Amino acid sequence: MTRHVSDVMTSAPTTVEPQTSVTVVARMMRDEDIGTVLVTEGERLRGLVSDRDLVVRAMAEGGDPNETTVAQACSDDLVTLGPDDTLDRAVEVMREHAVRRVPVVDEGRHAVGIVSIGDLAIERDFGSALGDISAARPNR
Repeated sequence: MTRHVSDVMTSAPTTVEPQTSVTVVARMMRDEDIGTVLVTEGERLRGLVSDRDLVVRAMAEGGDPNETTVAQACSDDLVTLGPDDTLDRAVEVMREHAVRRVPVVDEGRHAVGIVSIGDLAIERDFGSALGDISAARPNR
């Protein structure tokens, strides 16, 4: 049976507006135990910011994290998937673009989820090291 992105994605992703400070986003990531937040303008997806983006694009530049906006730190050259795309397609997109997380959007470009390499590992290769680690409860 063919599995789809909607079967494994994280639904209802956390989103912020572009003018949100990186400090606020970092706290959201900590409090919600997530590593990625989607940047939206209204309902339209504008970018994706990961915990690594916060470090490399915001903190390492030396700016004030309370003044630096997530728009300055996010990836805005996005690849996306639809909820009805197959898991094979998700793997293909991640491999082709060398990304670990892909926003899932409906036809109107409204963000409906995120699929990660860990989600795919749990589904397709649970016994692998990545699948096992991805399925583990988070450290707190």
